Amino acid sequence: MSETILIKNGRVIDPSRGVDGVQDVLVKDGAVAAMGKDLAATGAKIIEAKGLVVSPGFIDLHVHLREPGFEYKETIATGSMAAAAGGFTAVCCMANTKPVNDNASVTRFILEKAAAVNGARVYPIGAITKGLKGEELAEIGEMKKAGVVALSDDGRCVMDARVLRHAMDYAAMFGLTIVEHCEDEHLVKGGVMNEGETSARLGIKGMPAIAENVIARRDIDIAAYLKRPVHIAHISTRGAVESVRAAKAAGTAVTCEAAPHHFTITEKNLESFDANYKMNPPLRTEDDLAAVKEGLRDGTIDCIATDHAPHAKWEKELEIDHAPYGIVGLETALGLSMQLVRDGVFGLPRLVELLSTNPARIFGLPGGMLKEGAVADICIFDPEKKWTVDPAEFVSAGKNTPFAGWELSGKNCLTIVGGRIVYNPSNL
Repeated sequence: MSETILIKNGRVIDPSRGVDGVQDVLVKDGAVAAMGKDLAATGAKIIEAKGLVVSPGFIDLHVHLREPGFEYKETIATGSMAAAAGGFTAVCCMANTKPVNDNASVTRFILEKAAAVNGARVYPIGAITKGLKGEELAEIGEMKKAGVVALSDDGRCVMDARVLRHAMDYAAMFGLTIVEHCEDEHLVKGGVMNEGETSARLGIKGMPAIAENVIARRDIDIAAYLKRPVHIAHISTRGAVESVRAAKAAGTAVTCEAAPHHFTITEKNLESFDANYKMNPPLRTEDDLAAVKEGLRDGTIDCIATDHAPHAKWEKELEIDHAPYGIVGLETALGLSMQLVRDGVFGLPRLVELLSTNPARIFGLPGGMLKEGAVADICIFDPEKKWTVDPAEFVSAGKNTPFAGWELSGKNCLTIVGGRIVYNPSNL
């Protein structure tokens, strides 16, 4: 149940309106009721936010909540609460569950489970093709009615260009965007890490950057031809970034996201043979990392998404060839992304835009702004708070992170979803 909350003296950042300054925010009946200096509200819960940033809640367009079918890795409940802990007021969950979210019944199951949790909002992403097999379109119309916000076979690429073409056309009829996992599966088959000098020296089978590049270019070409939107997931190579930059300049409706690990660590971390560094797309070169940072800075890359991919502890303890891809990211995203601000890549308003305003725009979701009448999805974070990553303290059921022991600066303090406080460990 929502309550009346008065947030005092915080640095309010709303990139959607160019707002960046100290003021108060009044929340009432699940919405932002007023903003300004020296606000008062009888009976309101007062939150003192001096020295803290008050921003629209973060929105993650790319998470794996694992339920149904893989509840031993994560559940909708634990994933939703982990999101709230990280400052995310909404997450979009991928379809590679068991059963696959390729029909309305699975979509409804996810939404019903999420409604019972006092955490972040959960928006299902439906499969493009039945069973993620890349052959026959899923029940797109039924899933749209049930509540999906986008379509993706993430974890797999739609290799058949004809199928993808029809998917883009059909999705557009329902106002849905196709989210593509850009990877030529023939080029990466059996791969573990980025293909190059490091993989050759370590004797580990590689996944070449061209596998991402060629599919990104193909998908952009199809989108341009059809005049349909396409969203490139977890972009990781210089070639793909440059393709998106050129496509945007030409007027193609392409958007893309980058995950924090792809602008923080590189393929050289695999020298440890630690499977927590094994992910897909793989960690790339220093040059690719630099290209991702530049894309975030200049607007080529539209948003930061975690690709949160929890696994059981024993799975990541397997030999690196056999361990699954992926790391958790919801609770470290802010701290890792704040490094870009400290390094001068861009300022705090741009970070909020990447984590909140732009994700809301891309999928047409509520949130992403702080103004009178807007939904009260808000996070309050301390940009200077130093903390050490300890997976044992994660709210997520998944503890698989390569950042254990890292000291980060920047931590979420409080999360409000629809006017309800869902995360407040320090009792602000």
